[in-house]
Amino acid sequence: MGGHERLSSATWFSHLCASARRSKSPAPPSSQTSGDSLVRRLGLFDLILLGVGASIGAGVFVVTGTVARDAGPGVTISFLLAGASCVLNALCYAELASRFPAVVGGAYMYSYSAFNEITAFLVFVQLMLDYHIGAASISRSLASYAVALLDLFPALSGSLPLWMGTGQDLFGGILSLNLLAPILLALLTLVLCQGVRESSAVNSVMTATKVVIVLVVICAGAFDIDVANWSPFAPNGFKAVLTGATVVFFSYVGFDAVANSAEESKNPQRDLPIGIMGSLLVCISLYIGVCLVLTGMVPFSLLSEDAPLAEAFSSKGMKFVSVLISIGAVAGLTTTLLVGLYVQSRLYLGLGRDGLLPSIFSRIHPTLHTPLHSQIWCGIVAGVLAGIFNVHSLSHILSVGTLTGYSVVAACVVALRLNDKKERELSSGWTSSWEEGVICLVIIACSGFGAGVFYRFSASIIFLLLSVGVAVIAAAVLHYRQAYAHSPGSGFCCPGVPIVPCVCIFFNIFLFAQLHYEAWIRFVVVSVLATGVYALYGQYHANTSTLMYHRAPESDSG
Repeated sequence: MGGHERLSSATWFSHLCASARRSKSPAPPSSQTSGDSLVRRLGLFDLILLGVGASIGAGVFVVTGTVARDAGPGVTISFLLAGASCVLNALCYAELASRFPAVVGGAYMYSYSAFNEITAFLVFVQLMLDYHIGAASISRSLASYAVALLDLFPALSGSLPLWMGTGQDLFGGILSLNLLAPILLALLTLVLCQGVRESSAVNSVMTATKVVIVLVVICAGAFDIDVANWSPFAPNGFKAVLTGATVVFFSYVGFDAVANSAEESKNPQRDLPIGIMGSLLVCISLYIGVCLVLTGMVPFSLLSEDAPLAEAFSSKGMKFVSVLISIGAVAGLTTTLLVGLYVQSRLYLGLGRDGLLPSIFSRIHPTLHTPLHSQIWCGIVAGVLAGIFNVHSLSHILSVGTLTGYSVVAACVVALRLNDKKERELSSGWTSSWEEGVICLVIIACSGFGAGVFYRFSASIIFLLLSVGVAVIAAAVLHYRQAYAHSPGSGFCCPGVPIVPCVCIFFNIFLFAQLHYEAWIRFVVVSVLATGVYALYGQYHANTSTLMYHRAPESDSG
């Protein structure tokens, strides 16, 4: 009996390992029938507004000032450095979006095709936890800003209860009741369920409103700039500017939302790369404009911590701009929340189609052409979290999924190029060329984490340089020992492969090391739980029609 149990355990584990190593060959769009596919209605302008809507929220009016208190006018360089890093990540996303223009899934789909099933599932879970908590947190912020806007009317000022805005604490703060946030989530979910054309129209109007308000703020402030306020430019040194770059990096997060609209884009192979890069460049320009105006109007040491931009204009006698900023904040948070919910439903749709989640998530409404069940589920999860929990307290464990996703996407570019050139040919007697490349990518990621930890805890510069040196050696091995093909087809190709993806991975994991230590714990715990879910459900229900099983390469040494 004991031998039979051991055999069964060995068979189960062997099946788990084989399943986990499966990769996906995405089906061509022609293989999808009209009943189970989305409708292509998004043009290039819609995609750019989608990316801008996801990236610029209320942070453009707040984060710029809070970082400027430490970095001084050098906050402009912080946004430039962070923007440059995001441009490199966007180049990787642009290649993969052009390479897989027919299917939804974004980072999940890319990692499924480049690596394997378990990696894709882990990426999805980490991303989705960020999305769920983020949507709940943003909806609470939106409720607070909406109440603040209503307070501007004398008839409503001071009369709105806490459970409509910041939340009413219950049971000693264990729960926090907020009814307005779930109502707002329900309204946006209803808009998204109506179809991509309707939700895109709402996003376009709100994003245009937000961008116009930011431009008005920049133009109005430009006439009150005192260039003397820009000196000294970096009062606390370059380290404060670099630290500021690690903080403001997350202000650009959102351009990846464009990649998840692949199945609803009219001309995805051409428009997705342009939409990703175009939306990011618009965001960089707006952020830098706000930084220059803010630090030029008021000395950085006098900036307010909570509402720096609004108070800067109030000090110059332009209180009407504060009202515009409140309206812009509401518009910004609305679009960020709308696009976030949109992306979540498309990721669930991809998992449902692949069988890694129940098939109910793969169903598309025959007339609305939206993943109705996935969309409603995302709204319910965010609504429950926002309605009864103070999710702002969980903000320090966010961004794990984002940085993980960005790093894996950069690695996918290298892995897929290797697969194109040499289908796992041997480069030595014990490992394949492809596996050697993956090992180098892992070394770069570990070096980035080490450098981040050394920088965070102000360790000796020798340790920091050592980490950078190891990453440079691994990147050099990737560059000189491997051969890379161009991305197939006539789509966009990321320049500088493998160096650009390597820089992305190193910096993303460097930022990961700057997160709260509880975020590291969250990464490990969630990964373990996700592996358990996959072992119990995913490996048995995966749709194997488009999967490939990887076999270990045979050695040529004997």
